[in-house]
Amino acid sequence: MNKKRILLLISFLVFIAFISYDAFMSYTQFVSAQISTLENSTAQDPLSLPDLFAKVEKSVVQVTEVDYSNELGSRLGSGFVYDNNGHVITNYHVVVPGSNNNDELQVTFLDGTVYSADLVGSDQDADLAVIEVKNITSDKLTPLPLANSSTLRIGESVVAIGNPFGLSGSMTEGIVSGLGRLLPSNENGENFAGTISSFPIPNIIQTDAAINPGNSGGPLIDTQGRVIGINTAIFSSTGVYSGVGFAIPSNTISKVATSLIQTGSYRHPYIGIVGLSLSPDLSKQIGLSQAKGFLITSITEGSPAEKADLQEGSTTKTFNGREINTGGDIILNIDNREVTKIDDILAYLESQKQVGDKVHLTILRDNAIRELDLVLGERPSPDKIDSSLNDFPNRLPPQNGDSNDPEELYDDCVSVVGKSLCDFLFKR
Repeated sequence: MNKKRILLLISFLVFIAFISYDAFMSYTQFVSAQISTLENSTAQDPLSLPDLFAKVEKSVVQVTEVDYSNELGSRLGSGFVYDNNGHVITNYHVVVPGSNNNDELQVTFLDGTVYSADLVGSDQDADLAVIEVKNITSDKLTPLPLANSSTLRIGESVVAIGNPFGLSGSMTEGIVSGLGRLLPSNENGENFAGTISSFPIPNIIQTDAAINPGNSGGPLIDTQGRVIGINTAIFSSTGVYSGVGFAIPSNTISKVATSLIQTGSYRHPYIGIVGLSLSPDLSKQIGLSQAKGFLITSITEGSPAEKADLQEGSTTKTFNGREINTGGDIILNIDNREVTKIDDILAYLESQKQVGDKVHLTILRDNAIRELDLVLGERPSPDKIDSSLNDFPNRLPPQNGDSNDPEELYDDCVSVVGKSLCDFLFKR
């Protein structure tokens, strides 16, 4: 009897185990199917170009700074709706705060409705500005979402939407043709408003989507209608499109715009150094065995670099017909990240650091490796920067080529979009 009960109990337990295993496997397959379905449901196919335009057309606007005192016309650019509070993102050089007290900002939607707008905040160093549309209802606002620009890859399809030459609602298609570019500061020390732009802008997106005067401030979007950048500049020897355009990445927009809305300004982290990226020729001339790092030629008085006891160049040498100060510290690493050029420092500070943060520098001084810490300060305003301390390398070539008469091209540009924007494009 006991043996029968034991066998019966064992049989029962085996049966329960089998049922449980079968149920578990069925549940596992069900969950796997649900996960697969969820993944498939979140994977979106690229929109067709007509559908893409239809999705974003209500969000892209024309931004006009009406200058009643300028007989050559008003400054014209583009922008896009950022949130449901009426904030619109555009370029600093489209609105240029303080250029004329009589100026009036206007925002025009694709359907032709025009609204007045107030400047909320601006940042010249990032070439970004936030304006707020006045007396607009919420049903008129369709914000564009920002994508994560750090995930971009060269070759991805992009679309630029804006108002080139005042032609509203224009759309051009292209690809991401380069990443991590450095948009240089104005080589003349002046932008179109006559103020000093002393710092390059890092992490710039390069695109071959056609960008022309009037596109500035408009969105560069991906195939889902998300903003990956804001169209800012072109490289051209004529002042018009030549196949190379530049956009400020969306991650920079998100970081700067939030601060502009909250405080009206943005505080850029700052070291206070000027110098040159080491090329093989320069390294050989100053007696270095390898071309690596950033040579400090000058240090701004009172800057974090001076407080951290970084050393500037003290010996003047001629390199490529230009006098430079050598003998200064060479920055090899910042927070254990290799430095090969100034882009590496600027991109890291702008994307990862804030004013007051500490960074660790590895430097080469007198052929010996040294380590030091530095507390980042706030970048001075342009009017406090000596325009002669504008020694950054890797600039784009001057935009005043002689393949065409620059004066005729400039006059044609002015007649179409106004003097201020053409001054910017022709580096006047």
